[in-house]
Amino acid sequence: MIRAVIFDMDGILLDTEKIYCHFWMEAGREAGYDWKMEHSLMLRSMAPEFAEPMMKEVFGQDFDYHAVRNRRKELMAVYMETHPVEKKPGADELLTYLKSHYFKTAVATASGETKAMTYLDEVGLLDYFDQIISTAMVPHGKPMPDVYQYACKCIGEKPEACIALEDSPNGLMAAYRAGCLPIMVPDLSQPDEKLSRILYGKAETLTDVIPYLTASR
Repeated sequence: MIRAVIFDMDGILLDTEKIYCHFWMEAGREAGYDWKMEHSLMLRSMAPEFAEPMMKEVFGQDFDYHAVRNRRKELMAVYMETHPVEKKPGADELLTYLKSHYFKTAVATASGETKAMTYLDEVGLLDYFDQIISTAMVPHGKPMPDVYQYACKCIGEKPEACIALEDSPNGLMAAYRAGCLPIMVPDLSQPDEKLSRILYGKAETLTDVIPYLTASR
């Protein structure tokens, strides 16, 4: 029986993934690299410990991942000063359903805890969650399972009783490796054949997750 839902944040609850991707590309091109959107998509939810060697394989061993990442942060921070965070369609409906039916809820995000809480509070979603878990709290970020394992521990549920909502391959792999039930809610990409094999399900919007919950009870 499903007892809890664990949410990724960027691209699932908040319409911010496209902003990250845009400014990764801008920062990369500013640094002189032939950065394409596909490179930004590769980085979604990926921890720096895995992203750095991957991008060195793409752009060469001299690629300064941390410099580009810091520049991306600067560009995005300036943008966010004048552009309010927007939530994804169906977020309120799904979270209201979960609360009224006594499901436990958590966020498992690659963003920092303070940023996550600030953004979720800005869009009125923070109070829906029992726990906010950042990959900064665990030894390894996505696509490793640590953040989902820790989220399950914090809410007191076994992974197999937890649906994990993710939009990116890295996040879905983290959830799958943790033993959770990964449901993809596509944002900037659709699942390929390999990714589809690890999915518990796919929902076009957050409200489309509700049938998975009703079927489990």
